[in-house]
Amino acid sequence: MQRFFPIFLMAGMLAAGLAAPVNAGTSSRANTQRMATPTDSQIEATIRTKLAKSKIGKDGFKFHVQRGVVTWEGTTNVMQHKGSATRMAHAAGAAQVVNNIHVNGAGKDISTLKKASVQQ
Repeated sequence: MQRFFPIFLMAGMLAAGLAAPVNAGTSSRANTQRMATPTDSQIEATIRTKLAKSKIGKDGFKFHVQRGVVTWEGTTNVMQHKGSATRMAHAAGAAQVVNNIHVNGAGKDISTLKKASVQQ
């Protein structure tokens, strides 16, 4: 009898779990929430706010938003600023980013980039 007790215990727990009431008031679609697609003006406002707080705001980049597509224009001396602009637009809700930012000569020189190092 002692050998069968764990089996009965597990069967009882399984039955109790299966018999637990299901929340009938929610459907599977209600549980998966979709984020609303931001409008062009919302994307633009978000980018302007982020640009004002960011280091790349000093580069004077121009951008416009049309149908969820953000198009960047401008020049920079820092290669990473181009990527930052793309990430900023995506974070603001852009569906697509067209990055026409040009990196000036000094920014393209890979030898001037500092290599990351870990000091022990």
